[in-house]
Amino acid sequence: MKFSIIYEAQMVDTSRENEARNFHEMIEQSILAEQLGFDCIWAVEHTSLTQYAHMSAPETFLAYLAAKTTRIHVGHGVVCLPFNMNHPIKVAERIATLDILSRGRLEFGVGKGGTPQEAGAFGNRLEDLQPQIDESMYMIPKMWLDGDFEHKSDLITIPPRPIWPKPYQTPHPKMYLACTRAETLVTAGSRGMGALVLGMSGPDEIARKNEIYRKCFAERNPANQVGFRPNEHFAALCPAVILADGAKARRMGLRGQKFFADSLTYWYAGGPKPDVADLIATEQSKEIDKSRAQFTEMLIEKNLPINIDTLGNYHIEDDAYGTVDSAIRYVERLKAAGADEILFLLQMGTIPHEAIIETITNIGNYLIPYFNSGQQTVKSY
Repeated sequence: MKFSIIYEAQMVDTSRENEARNFHEMIEQSILAEQLGFDCIWAVEHTSLTQYAHMSAPETFLAYLAAKTTRIHVGHGVVCLPFNMNHPIKVAERIATLDILSRGRLEFGVGKGGTPQEAGAFGNRLEDLQPQIDESMYMIPKMWLDGDFEHKSDLITIPPRPIWPKPYQTPHPKMYLACTRAETLVTAGSRGMGALVLGMSGPDEIARKNEIYRKCFAERNPANQVGFRPNEHFAALCPAVILADGAKARRMGLRGQKFFADSLTYWYAGGPKPDVADLIATEQSKEIDKSRAQFTEMLIEKNLPINIDTLGNYHIEDDAYGTVDSAIRYVERLKAAGADEILFLLQMGTIPHEAIIETITNIGNYLIPYFNSGQQTVKSY
């Protein structure tokens, strides 16, 4: 099983000074992760989502990180493919260049972005974008073949042009799809792509989604393959704070999760701005339940779907907030649910840098060796 970190560049304080500090802290954390045996650093792509995600140029972040490291992979989790946001030619060029400069350490995820706020920044409506995403994900790998590329459809016309450079990996980097709903898992599996499952809904839901994905991958029609490199891979999100003081870790984790969920709800459904009160764990749990109820009411008012996918970020029955021992038990459940890769989400807005460093150190010193060696008991620390 692989162990990775995924970054949103999330922050409470959006001042220029703190924003810059956060980016350099993420680089420091990622370099430590390489030293401690992590497999990949993933970076999202979002635009205009204040506090929730300031990672608007992941290609720059990942290129800088690739130059600072030698082994760890760098992953787009994911590149947003609306034409106005990222023209398919430019995506093909940037991906191939970074794959060359990282000497084949690039993982290539795709998606559309999640909010009207982002779509509107580029003159789009969110509900109109899926055909563009589908067309782009099929086009880009074909641009890496020899000879000129051309394409004409009702959505976009590209005259015959040579597209350079070609990727370091042959025929191209592994491809993934961001998956939050059952429909996207069906798409990922049926198109032979890896699934980046980006919800906080817990191991039972991960198991259900894994079953959907594996079935669709096994039964896929080769004619529907995206690219030329089938990639059966199921990665599961795991918010985590792992400290010597388990109670402190749980308080921090629940506070960070509430900030994460509330800041996304603010942009997704027009909820209130996130609260950053530092409460004891039991009170923080009550506040998360309260936010979940308020979000449910907003979804009803806006006639939006209410299910585990839309409410999953407020799920608090299972988590990896605590000691090494409790985190190992939780990750074991994710592994049993079918995860090939654990996407640790550590940099939730209220989590301090020092706690993230301690968490990465604990994962590297204890969790990764535990799962790699297959031992059955947890080594105390």
